[in-house]
Amino acid sequence: MSEFALEVESLVKVYASGGKAPIRAVDGMSFRVPSGIIFGLLGPNGAGKSTLLRMLSTLTLPTEGTAKILGYDVVKKPVEVRKRISSVIQATAVELLLSVKDNLLTYARFQGLDKATAARRADALIGEFQLGPEVDRKVQDLSGGFRRRVQVAKVFMVDTPVLFLDEFSTGMDPLLKRQVMNLLRAEVEKGRTIILTTQVLSEAEELCDDILIINRGKLIARGDLNTLKLLSEGVYEITLAFDHLPDNIQAEIAALSPIRSAIEANAIDLALKIEESRVMEVVSALSRNRHVLRVEVRGASLEDIFVELTTREGRELL
Repeated sequence: MSEFALEVESLVKVYASGGKAPIRAVDGMSFRVPSGIIFGLLGPNGAGKSTLLRMLSTLTLPTEGTAKILGYDVVKKPVEVRKRISSVIQATAVELLLSVKDNLLTYARFQGLDKATAARRADALIGEFQLGPEVDRKVQDLSGGFRRRVQVAKVFMVDTPVLFLDEFSTGMDPLLKRQVMNLLRAEVEKGRTIILTTQVLSEAEELCDDILIINRGKLIARGDLNTLKLLSEGVYEITLAFDHLPDNIQAEIAALSPIRSAIEANAIDLALKIEESRVMEVVSALSRNRHVLRVEVRGASLEDIFVELTTREGRELL
C-alpha cells in the first residue's frame, strides 16, 4: 500500500462550453496527501474544488494526468478505489424513497457490513446526528438540512480509509456541527484520512492539519496554518469599538484599501495588508478625537490569508 492516501499528478479537467473556449476546471494540479490527517481543500466558488473531488472519487474522468487513492489509479482501478473511499459530495443523493434508518442500513449492507453491526452503528448515528424524530420518514419528505445529515451520517457507517467531505456542515446547527467535528477528529485518530472542502473558513482553521488553496483550477498555496500565515505576512486584523460609531468612519476605512472590513453596531473590524510599523499609526488615526472602548490587533486569520492569496492570484492573472 502507498504511504500516501492521495497522489495527484498534472491533473486536468476540461469541459466543452457550447462553442466558446473550453473551460479548464482543473488545470495541471499536482500534490500528495499523507495518510491519517484532515486535509482541507479551499477556494472560492468556481475554483474547481467539486470537480477535483468528483475525479478523485471516480465520478468524473480526468482529461489529462493521474490520480491515485492509496496507490490505486482512479481511472485504471476504479473498483479498488471505491472499496477504499466514502464520500459526501454536493451532488451526492440519498435514497429519497427510503426512510432515514433504511438509508443507513442499506448503505452499510452494500458496503459488506453484517446485519448486527449495521443495526448497532445505525442506532448510534441516529442519536449522534439528532435524527431520532425523523427516523421512519422517507428522505424525500425531509428538509435540505436533514437530508444533509443523512448523507454525512451514512459515511460513518463504514470504515473506509479515505473520506471525502464536500461542505459537510451545510444545514447543521452550531451544536450538531461541533459534534460532527469531534467525530471527524476521532476518525483521524483511528488512522482515517479526511479530505474536506468548506466555505466556513473557521472550520478549516480548527480542523485541518494541512490546507491546499486553489483558484481557477490552479494550486496557489499549500501548507499548515502557520506556513500559510508566512505566505501572507504583513496581514493584520484590527478591531475598534467606539461609544458611538463615527459619522465618517466608512470613508476612512475605504481609504485604507482593506482586504476585508465589517461594521457591526459601534464596532469596526478590518484586515489590512500593511507594514508592522504602521499598524499603530492606523489605530491612532482611527481613534483620534474619539471615545474608543476597545482595541484589538491580531495576526492574520485563515479568512484573511484566503482572501489575500486568492485576490493576489487574481490580480496577477490580469
